[in-house]
This record gives sequence, C-alpha cells and structure tokens, in this order.
Amino acid sequence: MPDKPTAPQAIPDLTAGRHPSAAERRWAEQTLAPALARSPEQPIGAPTGVNRDEDGNARFTTISGAPIRRLYTEADLPEDWFTRQDDYLGLPGQPPYTRGIHPTGYRGKLWTMRQFSGFASPEETNQRYKYLLEGGAGGLSVAFDLPTLMGCDSDDSRSEGEVGKCGVAIDSLEDMETLFAGIPLADTTVSMTINSPAAVLWAMYLVVAEKQGASWKQISGTLQNDILKEYIAQKEYLYPPEPSMRLVIDTLEFGAQHTPRFNPISISGYHIREAGSTALQELAFTLYDGVEYVEWALRRGLAVDDFAPRLSFFFNAHNDFFEEIAKYRAARKIWYRVMTERFAAKNPRSHWMRFHTQTAGVSLTAQQPKNNIARVAIQALAAVLGGTQSLHTDAFDEALALPTEDAARIALRTQQILACESGVAQTIDPLAGSYFVEKLTLDMEQGAFRYFEKLDALGGMVRAIESGYPQKEIAEASYAYQRAVEAGEKIVVGVNRYAIDEPSPSILYIDESVREAQSRKLKKLRAERSAESVQRSLAALRRAAEQEPEAQSASLAAANTMPFLLDCVRAYATLGEICSALHDVFGGWEET
Repeated sequence: MPDKPTAPQAIPDLTAGRHPSAAERRWAEQTLAPALARSPEQPIGAPTGVNRDEDGNARFTTISGAPIRRLYTEADLPEDWFTRQDDYLGLPGQPPYTRGIHPTGYRGKLWTMRQFSGFASPEETNQRYKYLLEGGAGGLSVAFDLPTLMGCDSDDSRSEGEVGKCGVAIDSLEDMETLFAGIPLADTTVSMTINSPAAVLWAMYLVVAEKQGASWKQISGTLQNDILKEYIAQKEYLYPPEPSMRLVIDTLEFGAQHTPRFNPISISGYHIREAGSTALQELAFTLYDGVEYVEWALRRGLAVDDFAPRLSFFFNAHNDFFEEIAKYRAARKIWYRVMTERFAAKNPRSHWMRFHTQTAGVSLTAQQPKNNIARVAIQALAAVLGGTQSLHTDAFDEALALPTEDAARIALRTQQILACESGVAQTIDPLAGSYFVEKLTLDMEQGAFRYFEKLDALGGMVRAIESGYPQKEIAEASYAYQRAVEAGEKIVVGVNRYAIDEPSPSILYIDESVREAQSRKLKKLRAERSAESVQRSLAALRRAAEQEPEAQSASLAAANTMPFLLDCVRAYATLGEICSALHDVFGGWEET
C-alpha cells in the first residue's frame, strides 16, 4: 500500500467557456425573445415575484438549489465530449460504468424488489415477510426498532415506549430464529438495516443460517454496518468513532474469509439525504465514507481486491427526477476512478459501484398521504433509470406510522408496474446523450471531487466528523431548503400549496403489549440458558476487544471480534449484554 494514496485528477471545469452555436443564437433572438416578451417565465407554482434574480429574471433550480438553464445543447458539454465518449460514458458493463455495470442492464436481470419491513414482535414480522415473499418481493430488508438499533434489550428502562414501534424488536438469537422461521436463508437474500450493533445482529443471522443448515459460503444479503453516516446524520452510535470503525473492519475481514456472497457493509447516503443534505452532498459524503473504509481496511493489512468486491452502497431517490438520475450515473464513474486511481484495485468487480435505493421517506407528507403514491412512483422511476440493483418503495402512509398491509402492497405493486408495464427495463441507460442529463452528471462528478479535496485536507472522514464539518454542511443545506419551502420558492403539494381539510387516516398502531411480551421472553431465556456460558463468552469478548488488531504480530485474526461475538450469540447472551460488554472496553461518545 502506498504511504499516501493519490487522489484522482480533477475533470475539466464545466462552468466556463460556454459557446452557443449560431443556430442557438438565432433561436434566442428570433424565437425566444418574442416569446418572453409576450409571456415572461415563472417557476411553476411559485408566487409572483418569488424565485427571481436581481434583474427580475426567473430562477429555476434543482431541489438541491443548483441552477438549471433554460436550454441545454452540446455547448454545455466539454469540447472533447463527443470525441472522448469512452472516457465520459463508456458502454454498459465497461469502464467507467457511467451506463451501468452489467452489459445487459435489466434485460438480463431485473432489479431486486426488496421491501423494507419490520414491526412489533419477531412473530408478527415473520408473517409480514411471508406475505411480501408470496406477493412477489425478491428479497427481504429488515427494519429494527429503536432499542435494537441502540443496543438495548426490550426490558431495559431506556427502551420504554419504543419497543416494536419503528421496526422489529430483536433481543437474542431466539428472536432471530423466530424472525426467519420457515424462510430458507440459503434461498433468500436479506438486507439488515443495523449499524452500531451490526456485528452482533450479523452474528445472530449467521448462527440462524448455520442452524438451518445453510452454508455461510452460499448465503447472500447485505449488512448496512455504516457507522460513519451515523455520526454524520442519523446519530445512532454507541461507541467513539475509532473503536466503531474497528468493529466494521472486523466484519469486512471476517466476511472476506467466510461469507464470499454476503455484503458486510452498505455504505449509506440515504440517511445523509434524509437529514437534509443536497444530492451532491449525499453523493460526495457517501463515496468518501467508502474511501475511509477502504483506507482503514488497508491499514489492517487486507488486500483491496479481497474485500472491495463485496462493498455495496445505498442511495436515496428524491423528488428531483433528473438530478437523481445524474447522481447515480456519476456515482458509478467516481467509484471506478477512486478504486483504480487511488487504490490501484485490479479485480474488475472491485471497480463496480453496486447500490440499493430507497425512495425518499423525508419527502412523504402526512397531509394528503395518498399523494405520496405519485411521489414514490416518480422517485422509483429515477432509481431504475439510474441503474439501481435493488429498490425499496415507501408506503404512502409512512409519514404517519408503520405501513399497513394495503399500503405495503401498493408500494410493491408500484415496482411491479414499472418493471412489467412501463417499458423502462427494455433498454440500458435510455437518457444517455441527453445534454441536460450529461451536464448534470459531469457537474455531480466535479462537485464530489471538490468535496473529496476538502475531506482529504481535514485528514479523512473520521477527523472531519470529529471537527463537525459534514454535519455543518448538511445542517446549512437543510436550513436553506426549509426556508425555501416556507417562502414558497419550493412547492410541496398539499403542504404549502393545494392544501385541504381532511379526516385522519387509519394507521398501524403498536401498543406496549410488544414490550411486555418481549420482556417475558427475556426473563424465561435468562432462566433457562447457561449463565456460566454467557459470562465466559462475554469475558472472552472483552479480552478480544481490548486487543489492538494492528498490534498483533502473529495473527491479525486473533483480535477480530466476530468469532467471539458468535460464541456470545450461541450462548444466548442478549443484545444488551453483548453491547454493554463492548461498552466496558470502548466507552461512549458525545458529539461536540
């Protein structure tokens, strides 16, 4: 590994030197000018006088605030764009993967329809999973409740009022066994949205697969396991950044050795966008998080091509249709450049940007919630046209509560209609060559590398987080967008325009009976398991956590916590007990 990886060289500046053709100038003078004199432009839905510059001209922007020109032509692209299309675009399945990583696109394999679901007890969620699989879902995506996300057992005093409310409650291996009862993990891809305690939940999942007789080498799925975005955006962290990163790298190392078809991390921009970032910030911070994980894995002593092929990503699909498509196309190209130029990865699979997409929960409104069906369809279409590998479509009632069965079915049917009726899966990257889309894609790429330069100068993402840099950038973007909505510059249908009085809809309500049932199960579990085995396994985990992986001269694996977590899980230690044992060693962390 080089002492200091080199950053990819910046692409040409796209903002300077626009030279319209003679035909465009004639159009502006002879056709456009008279039309503007008759009917001045006005951004759709905005009040008169809003969204205008100092000269009174209408200002059109993306949802992120990037300016949009009236017309895009070849003058908006670099002069060599048409002679160097292999460098800017490539072909499907070929570098730089702007047009997709698979040569046949969706003609060879449709995106996976992976609906995010989990609520109340493991028993109830198990029934919802079977319902989704019978309805045509291609994979499962587990939503955990807040106590599970925070490493707390259901009977912990800190869990009161939250058990089963925003996802399923998982306290032990027993619950994980119930969650997947009757669902063969050898044949089902499963994604788990869990971060700070991700290694613990993954250990539970691996033991359940083991008990079902499924080989670890055959199971497939994804563990979110992206702790950096927790510090940046979602704030569900348990330990300081450095020991948290150590746990992530433990899973990367263990996965490379034992689970070749399972993605041990899904580097997530989704929550960065939900926190209020722009599309560019989501793209840049997510990909740079990926850079940080690779840097840490290399320092551990791993070879880049041993783990990089299993890195995956997770993006948001927001309302601005073309901006989102450009974001996905740019992401593939940027990651290819990073892996080849910065990290010298040789395996072509290390160069691939593989990603899951979820439609934007933050865009859903509690007012007129059925409007969300249209929002989700548009967002899902952008994800598909951008080349996502798997997709979750939000249910229309998620701004109010966990989805009802009816709302979950409509969300799944939205994907199926896109796949079977719209024709969008029949050709690859159909918007390639659009002046507007290509300009947005190049702007995204250039903007992301500008952020990379700032983050490199700060010493990487962990140091940037400790200084508060990405958090501040997102907070400012979120504030700017909210002010634009309140001023009427950005329209939210049913909220600041076209509002109506409406009755309250029916929602799915989770009461405290879930916590009571989970608490009873925990009491029974603790009485029946071997207390000696639990304490012995927890003590061994603490000793492993106290070791520094870089300090192991004989074997790096000696300090990997995954084997010790598996022993704790097999002894039926609870999630809270395991996380507390790690807290004894690592301590906690508060944001400055």
